[in-house]
Amino acid sequence: MYARVFTTHLKAGKGDETVALWRDKVAPIAKKSKGFKGAYLIGDKETGKGLTITMWETKEDADAMDASLPQIMPLFEGMWEKQPTQETFEVLLQV
Repeated sequence: MYARVFTTHLKAGKGDETVALWRDKVAPIAKKSKGFKGAYLIGDKETGKGLTITMWETKEDADAMDASLPQIMPLFEGMWEKQPTQETFEVLLQV
């Protein structure tokens, strides 16, 4: 299994709006994607720092989600202090 991790820094007061957009717009796209296993949005509402972690069956499935990013990223325009970073990790242990 693989985890795709986006590190974000939201502008003040954008946390709830970001969660709603992810739930209503991004989740339906992800759920239709091959190999999607789930997602976590983790954040600190005071600092605006957050992680979006999506779980994928294979690295190829995680990489394939990149094709959807041009349709997803504009939804969050104006919400970030700086551009998110993205990394992919192999899940070494799940308990």
